[in-house]
Amino acid sequence: MFIDYAKIIIASGKGGNGAITFRREKYIANGGPDGGDGGRGGSIFFQVDLGLNTLIDFKYKKKYIAKDGQAGSGNRCNGKKGEDLYIKVPQGTIIRDEKTGKVIADLSEKDQVECILKGGKGGKGNVHFATATRQVPNFAETGEPGIEKTVILELKLIADVGLLGFPNVGKSTLLSRMTTATPKIANYHFTTIEPNLGVVKLDNGESFVLADIPGLIEGASEGVGLGLKFLRHVERTRILLHVIDVAGTEDRDPVKDFETINNELKNYSDKLSNKLQIVAANKIDVLQNNDNFTRLEKAVKEKGYEIYKISAVTGEGLNELFNRIAEILKTIPKIELEEVDKTVYYTLEEEEGWTVRKEGNIFIVEGKDVENIMRKINFSDYESLAYFHLMLKKIGVDGELKKQGIKEGDVVKIFDWEFEYEE
Repeated sequence: MFIDYAKIIIASGKGGNGAITFRREKYIANGGPDGGDGGRGGSIFFQVDLGLNTLIDFKYKKKYIAKDGQAGSGNRCNGKKGEDLYIKVPQGTIIRDEKTGKVIADLSEKDQVECILKGGKGGKGNVHFATATRQVPNFAETGEPGIEKTVILELKLIADVGLLGFPNVGKSTLLSRMTTATPKIANYHFTTIEPNLGVVKLDNGESFVLADIPGLIEGASEGVGLGLKFLRHVERTRILLHVIDVAGTEDRDPVKDFETINNELKNYSDKLSNKLQIVAANKIDVLQNNDNFTRLEKAVKEKGYEIYKISAVTGEGLNELFNRIAEILKTIPKIELEEVDKTVYYTLEEEEGWTVRKEGNIFIVEGKDVENIMRKINFSDYESLAYFHLMLKKIGVDGELKKQGIKEGDVVKIFDWEFEYEE
């Protein structure tokens, strides 16, 4: 079974909490803070595995979670880092954010590894918050949470040449004759319902990858039949080999077929429709007259394409066609279909900062920077609260509150906590 699309949930690990501990040793009076830091949570990595050629594993397992970091402990002992999770995917896998559709990784290189979600940072232990005036800090940081994302995995075939053509025009026969691939071949429509890859090896030692992809029909760019699946696959190819039944064995008009498929390519994307195309006029072994070829040749050359007469059954014209393709491939660099956004999701970095807004008589403070400060606070401890107010002032929240007209006694709300403002 060939699976080229999957939706999964991934989650990085939570950072471990910092410890609130104090030295308690014999003969040492008034031991100071010695709480260790929490360990960082495990990160999520995606790794190319050349042994895989389908996304079928993701059909059965939908959620992948990295390990949490361990909490710190006394005697300045730091917690253990959470174990990273490596998710193996086939070469040519695209990872998208399900919410935005944004490409966050393109795993097209051999042995490529990408970090998609970083684990939450471990919280600092109370040993970090001791000062000359705050000698007994009864607070520490909690670990940052991991991030959970729903992502789309999409497998795009990596082939040099993609076969275009309506069903039953001879693409599978052509692939089986020129490569070691063994696609199913029969005289009925939609024989190919999943991609087949084969390596064409020429007499001069050159080779390239040829892909026979599910047949294209009118309306494919709007999702009819296997159209969108087909079009996603041909995007990565460097040359399009358009196979047409020039003999019209099923009462088809080869010129109309040529124009219909090119219209579908154009409707899908300009980049795809502008890709170099070579036309193979197939089934010349059963061609009754030359009128069909003459008309097709005229239409093809008007588009600026080359056309070759071939018979996938007898092998006539195949050497000339594929030698020409190999020659052209030397001039076309391997380029990506789309410019990949290298942004990846790192814990908390998406929503850093803070905002202040007023609703009625309440000033509401929000944002990850403020949330991070609150994680360090023990609200039952005076020194911890003093530290909290100092940090709000340091990052500019206090100044913004004054700018928006706050007065002594007004209410400030930070997440679920409400405070009475004091100068």
